[in-house]
Amino acid sequence: MQNTKKKLIIFNPSIEDGGVEKNLYIITNYLVKKFNNIQVISANPEKKNKFLNKIKFSYPKNKFWHNKSRPYKYFICLYMLLKEIIHNKNILVFSFQANIYCIILCKIFNIKIIVRSNTSPSGWSKNFMKKLIFNYYLKKADHIIANSVIFKKQLEKQFKVKVSVIYNPLNIKHIADLSKKKIKISLFNSNIRSLKIVNIGRLTDQKDHLTLLKAINLIKNLIPIKLVIIGKGTNYSNLNYYIKENNLKNYIKLVGYKKNPYNYIKKSDLFVLSSKFEGLPNVLMEAMYLKKFIISSNCPTGPAEILNNGKYGFLFKVSDHNYLSKLIVKYFNNKKKLQGKINKGYKSLKRFNFQKNCFEYYKVITKYIND
Repeated sequence: MQNTKKKLIIFNPSIEDGGVEKNLYIITNYLVKKFNNIQVISANPEKKNKFLNKIKFSYPKNKFWHNKSRPYKYFICLYMLLKEIIHNKNILVFSFQANIYCIILCKIFNIKIIVRSNTSPSGWSKNFMKKLIFNYYLKKADHIIANSVIFKKQLEKQFKVKVSVIYNPLNIKHIADLSKKKIKISLFNSNIRSLKIVNIGRLTDQKDHLTLLKAINLIKNLIPIKLVIIGKGTNYSNLNYYIKENNLKNYIKLVGYKKNPYNYIKKSDLFVLSSKFEGLPNVLMEAMYLKKFIISSNCPTGPAEILNNGKYGFLFKVSDHNYLSKLIVKYFNNKKKLQGKINKGYKSLKRFNFQKNCFEYYKVITKYIND
């Protein structure tokens, strides 16, 4: 373990329950084995147990902030970071979230900052003012990390910045262990030999679950089909309304957030991702490791790269529920013939090797932490 010149501060104000957070835990817990002084700043104290004890976990003591929306958490955590900077300028900041705000604060005080971009700019750069701000301030970061090659190219082309790629480290032992845990899913336990589908993602516009629901509605009378959607979010009521209005209760179940989604994937036949935009969706790699066939929207960025432009699964145009429905039927009618795609995808997972990609983060941090 290195006794570094600088303290490493990991900045992630709003720790939620998605792929970004999985990578946050994996990378931070790996780095603390390499560096002796790491602090996490977040407004979610309930996530403290996700980090190793050696990591100092800082959060606002006033409970007012803990369940607030992202902007509130950004504000209080930036204030906490400011206090840290005033107290000790000998720090290196590694930002996972609110990157532009964090860059501005760090540059005011001449603090080195590494940022990890998590989501394709397609999702956040359409606003003219936002684009101007990103164009100016993203260049101020000392190092920018993207998690896919396509994502890197988008950032470099749109914002004229230099970006390095580090793939998400896939913890296959963790996935394997949790996938073995027994679970009862009433929708999947029918005597009818139905096609069992799983989707995992926050119930938000970004994940576009409505496209998946519409696809199921088109084919519910064509093939025996069951869909379980894992996740919570602001679109729950709208999705539930669609299910009721279209008599889909016997076909679709919203089961909420699950700490362990892997046993659900294990029990399914097919994984479907319907997002409008992503970064590098972990759930596709996890489904691939558990040897499930994958159908995904060809959204920016990640799915096409993970599925090798459709060689390891099917891709459909974003929000095209008609074509998605046809692909689901195609898979149902050709399961055995499509096994080869599953096997090829499984073999390709070496790109996401846990140790190799964690070590890439270590090398980037090392470059700046001893300056």
